[in-house]
Amino acid sequence: MKQIATALVKAQKAFGPALKTATNPHFKSRYADLAACVEAVMDGLNNNGIALIQQCSESDTGVIVETVFIHESGEMLNCGKLHVPAVKHDPQGYGSALTYARRYSLMAACGIAPEDDDGNAASRKEEKKSSVDESVMADHLAAIEATTTQDDLKKAYVKAYAYANNEPVWQKKVIAAKDKMKGKL
Repeated sequence: MKQIATALVKAQKAFGPALKTATNPHFKSRYADLAACVEAVMDGLNNNGIALIQQCSESDTGVIVETVFIHESGEMLNCGKLHVPAVKHDPQGYGSALTYARRYSLMAACGIAPEDDDGNAASRKEEKKSSVDESVMADHLAAIEATTTQDDLKKAYVKAYAYANNEPVWQKKVIAAKDKMKGKL
């Protein structure tokens, strides 16, 4: 393992960043695809006598990939198997899982990271869309600003706060408008 270890240290010094060149239209985000990850490390590996192989194993539920480095001396380094489930059990589902597994296995084996991790975006819940109509809320806020008595302010505030529908951003705006008018009255 002495020669491959020395070569890997030299190779890592030559690794470039995994650039976000691909776009995920579902999450409207950019990410480093498999090609960008391979491009970031291949010259560093090959220039130091290391070949990159990614072995695939059978799995009924997804794909299993293991990144293996083979040094020109004959020494090998197996980097551990990664199982990625296939969301859909059809050729496209398995193909997507394979690409994902190859990309993440390679990044883990080489110690590189993309500019940001699309895995976090893929696993987080989509942001809840606001149920508050901004133009209606603008009318409620204008009603608060148009009040001339404490009683009218209270009524306008209660209506606006209820319309904020437990959304903290809108609730804060309603409270701020009420507090501003309360100071004027």
